[in-house]
Amino acid sequence: MTNSPYPATLITLMSERSNDQIEIGAPHAKLKTRTKSTTQKPSMYKVYILNDDFTPMDFVIVILETVFNKSHEEAMRIMLHVHHKGSGLCGVYTYDVAETKASQVMQAARIAQHPLQCKIEKE
Repeated sequence: MTNSPYPATLITLMSERSNDQIEIGAPHAKLKTRTKSTTQKPSMYKVYILNDDFTPMDFVIVILETVFNKSHEEAMRIMLHVHHKGSGLCGVYTYDVAETKASQVMQAARIAQHPLQCKIEKE
């Protein structure tokens, strides 16, 4: 630190000590900080497709395969559940992903001129 353009008493990082200790100013003014890292899992949201009497079943299957990456068999099973029960679970995602998938479904339905609806619910 002899070649440093800053005075040694201004800020000295104590590299010999642990990373959470910093010495500021004179040797008697020490600031020790400890941070606890706690991470939480993000909230998850369920995405549902709602039944209507006008959207073709084939269109719902295509939506399930393309937007939700379902196999043809799984898409068929979900579509039949929607048809018989009124709604069907398409997947569980973080909020941003769930919102994006729901808007993709709604946009595709609007383009195809179908009244298909999609909703999200917190898990």
